Amino acid sequence: MPVSAPPFENPDWNAFTAASLTGEYRIDDESVLTLASTAGDIQISFSDFGMRLQAGDSSGPTYPILVTKPEPYDLSIKEKDWGLTVSARQYVLEVELDPFSFRLYRDGHPVQQSATDGYFTRTHRLPPLGRTEQGWILSLELDPEEGIYGLGEKWGSLNHRGQLLRSYNEDALGVNAEASYKNTPFTWSTEGWGLLAHTPATVTHAIGHPSWSQRAYALAIDDEALDIFLFAEPSPAALIERYCKLTGFADTPPDWSLGVILSKAYYKDADELLSVAREVRERDMPCDTITLDGRAWQDTATRFAFEWDATRYPDPGRVIDELKALDFKVCIWEYPLVSTAHPLHQEMADKGWLLKDARTGEPYRYEWDTSPFGNVLTPLPDSGIVDFTHPDAYAFWRDAHKPLFDLGIDMIKADFGEQITDDHMLAHNGDRGMLLHNVYSLLYNQCVYEAAKRYSKTGAFLFSRSGWTGSQRFPSLWGGDPQADWQGLAASIRGALSWGLSGGPYYATDIGGFYRDTRDAELYVRWAQAAVFAAHYRLHGIGPREPWSYGPEAEEAVNKALKLRYQLLPYLYEAMQESSRSGLPVQRAMALAFPEDSLSWSFEHQFLLGDRLLVVPCFRPGGKIRYYLPEGEWLRFPSGELQRGGAVVDETLALDEMALFVRAGQSLPLGNAENWKQQTVSGPITQWPTGSTS
Repeated sequence: MPVSAPPFENPDWNAFTAASLTGEYRIDDESVLTLASTAGDIQISFSDFGMRLQAGDSSGPTYPILVTKPEPYDLSIKEKDWGLTVSARQYVLEVELDPFSFRLYRDGHPVQQSATDGYFTRTHRLPPLGRTEQGWILSLELDPEEGIYGLGEKWGSLNHRGQLLRSYNEDALGVNAEASYKNTPFTWSTEGWGLLAHTPATVTHAIGHPSWSQRAYALAIDDEALDIFLFAEPSPAALIERYCKLTGFADTPPDWSLGVILSKAYYKDADELLSVAREVRERDMPCDTITLDGRAWQDTATRFAFEWDATRYPDPGRVIDELKALDFKVCIWEYPLVSTAHPLHQEMADKGWLLKDARTGEPYRYEWDTSPFGNVLTPLPDSGIVDFTHPDAYAFWRDAHKPLFDLGIDMIKADFGEQITDDHMLAHNGDRGMLLHNVYSLLYNQCVYEAAKRYSKTGAFLFSRSGWTGSQRFPSLWGGDPQADWQGLAASIRGALSWGLSGGPYYATDIGGFYRDTRDAELYVRWAQAAVFAAHYRLHGIGPREPWSYGPEAEEAVNKALKLRYQLLPYLYEAMQESSRSGLPVQRAMALAFPEDSLSWSFEHQFLLGDRLLVVPCFRPGGKIRYYLPEGEWLRFPSGELQRGGAVVDETLALDEMALFVRAGQSLPLGNAENWKQQTVSGPITQWPTGSTS
């Protein structure tokens, strides 16, 4: 047995002992094979979700990660001199004893197997399966040319081959590093297999990473329980659908949520908020929703307590009524922390509704480290953290939203959720620290979304920043805090596509970038154009994000893009309905949209919107783009110009121009851009390029 968990970068594999089988086994209920090993019992079963590999102590708290209980297939076993052959319908599994390793087949074709990277002094460089001080390690084989996708919102290359990544939610403070807000330990391969580590814990993924093994995919799971699903399906789309059948499909958001959401950090008082809202209407800017961010409606020193800052909003109902009269939906911000300076903190503490400090039994006092934010954030108060594992705390937090929805609020921006970082933080269900860290976001998402479903008068819709496996069920999520520069735009596109490749169908970005805004009008325009083709559209950042604030040329170009988005609403809504059925994202990276065309996979910033519209964002100054159209004939939208695929194209776009293509023979349903105030996706609808009305 090893003495410690593997270091993140350079593990010492000589310290590891792989699990070996003793040769003893049993079959429970004719469907679960239990193998005795030097690392404890290992359970193997098969179902519609492929092979399931379990080990360790699974008696801890359960979380709503899975929505379907797999029904295991019956098994048959044959003993071999080298191990066992396990058969279950279309699957055959070959298991070797010393050390434990396997080869999995479906319909006679290889699916996956334990890594075969040898070493002079042992058969396997990486243990096929082994225990660590913190949990488990599992290593699988990688084909020399296969690509690996998924793992949630990641900012680097979509193909994770060669990368070392962690499934661990963080306040990433931007889009420039490995850290990200939305994670799931779900990956899929271009070779037809997928994997989910069913755990709330941190998972380290060394995907052909040279410090571990350039030819293996190793997972280090920081959990006493090991629970791995290994899927086998004929296409990336089928793998994502299988994952969503297990962890949940997203609801279809209300149609009004597809419209423009206007925000900034932040409108300082009601006068500024209403002044901007009136100017939006006076300038005929397409916009459906306006947002009151954190400091916009709460007193920072005493937040969060579901109450308006009385010094700035003595009569919040009057402000909401005026926004409604201007035909706006209203979004407000929250986070799951309660200031120690507010009486609500003591009330919740007395009832045991806050996470406790395991050392003292008192409510854990979360002290913000605001040094990474510089002068961006005002000092934040010491706070308690809501314990969503306590049923009564969960119900209280959910139902405390009712007065807000009754007032006329339409949606909640559920921020933060990544603060469970100390193993002294103890929850009502007995979990603490790292085991609660990731799944806390899921519980928070679920609670606030349930509030919206119960109490919203205009349809349930949520914006969350942090997420875990299953968070895709609660639409929608946005990518937090990108740097306002061209690299920030490019990384935000990749983050959106990566979340989509991970079963998350809906996404939005902070259009214009969140911080370090230099008032670069060209960057703002290109960001606003690229975001037209995301599921949701939010102008947001530090400082003004209204189009006119960047000058008349930018305003004209952005308003042109916004009117195109409103024309596309029928098509977008159609794509969303498909997402809710299949798990396919609204924005589909090339590896997902064109799995048969491996040449397209390296064009990681272009994507398919829905199943017909190919989008080539501009993420460099000067309008320069390079793109690849798959083989066949394509029509440029909206001109209808014919263009042949199969080649790489360099082009320079005018500021108000976008590169959009529809495969010849297909059409797009378009609405009337002038009808944006109706906030609807219903007719009249015309079909482009035929022009027929439906």
